[in-house]
Amino acid sequence: MTGWSCLVTGAGGFLGQRIVRLLVEEKELKEIRALDKAFRPELREEFSKLQNKTKLTVLEGDILDEPFLKRACQDVSVVIHTACIIDVFGVTHRESIMNVNVKGTQLLLEACVQASVPVFIYTSTLEVAGPNSYKEIIQNGHEEEPLENTWPAPYPYSKKLAEKAVLAANGWTLKNGGTLYTCALRPMYIYGEGGPFLSASINEALNNNGILSSVGKFSTVNPVYVGNVAWAHILALRALRDPKKAPSVQGQFYYISDDTPHQSYDNLNYILSKEFGLCLDSRWSLPLALMYWIGFLLEVVSFLLSPVYSYQPPFNRHTVTLSNSVFTFSYKKAQQDLAYKPLYSWEEAKQKTVEWVGSLVDRHKETLKSKTQ
Repeated sequence: MTGWSCLVTGAGGFLGQRIVRLLVEEKELKEIRALDKAFRPELREEFSKLQNKTKLTVLEGDILDEPFLKRACQDVSVVIHTACIIDVFGVTHRESIMNVNVKGTQLLLEACVQASVPVFIYTSTLEVAGPNSYKEIIQNGHEEEPLENTWPAPYPYSKKLAEKAVLAANGWTLKNGGTLYTCALRPMYIYGEGGPFLSASINEALNNNGILSSVGKFSTVNPVYVGNVAWAHILALRALRDPKKAPSVQGQFYYISDDTPHQSYDNLNYILSKEFGLCLDSRWSLPLALMYWIGFLLEVVSFLLSPVYSYQPPFNRHTVTLSNSVFTFSYKKAQQDLAYKPLYSWEEAKQKTVEWVGSLVDRHKETLKSKTQ
């Protein structure tokens, strides 16, 4: 077990960089390979400062580049695969999403076999399970429930196919005669410092007189802090590398949440930004059923225009359902099999996120000041 190494794909992303920060604390880890298509200069600088603890190699390249993946996987003990195109609103071309999320995952699994990498952990998503209808209520769902997303939208569909490929690869024979062990983690909606959705909501509100636009007032979800999701990945790799724990984890998926209160997306945004004077839109909103059918009509318009014009509707039936469902899950199985216990409490997570929101507010004020000068 002495001297092992770990490859993290999507290491420049919101979650990936948090995993890297926790990995440097792991015992006997001789090298971390941080792979992504591009790294921000400030993140490269931060990673270079982590070098004094563990060798940290930054690899810039494409997940669809087979020779690059094979080189990246050489002499690696664990792969944590977080890289994907996250596109809830259908902005990115379907083919791009399917290529990166499905084909990229398959190529990475094949590279692991060729390089004899024994452990593969996949960052899946709650969307693999649904929600399929805003009328369907799932509270404290668990892994034994046969839930599967039925939407044709490219993001959940691609993640569902990729997760199935990863779990089906469990037990594959590696080139050196060893065995590949895999598992998948399905986090809830992830929030925290640097969160792309939260950042977009806050910046939009700052440009809209401090009013937070509604993203899902009818929803009930159990969001999870990014630091706790990163921690779950560390515990998953420890479990799969432990001969005693590995048999119960191999080929399994796990829902990952924490003690963040169950609430609507709108309420979460409000709680994290209210001390800076941001408030929820108090205007009357359309009934959910009507929004759903307007979403359907917008889809029809988009389809009819598609031969001559690419029309991107502001919302569709899938986004209305996703944003307004009662869809919460338990993390008991992760507690049992991975010994998962959130690293950060709700109070700590809230404080860290609120401080970061404050930095966005300050930056906005500076921008306004420079414009008026």
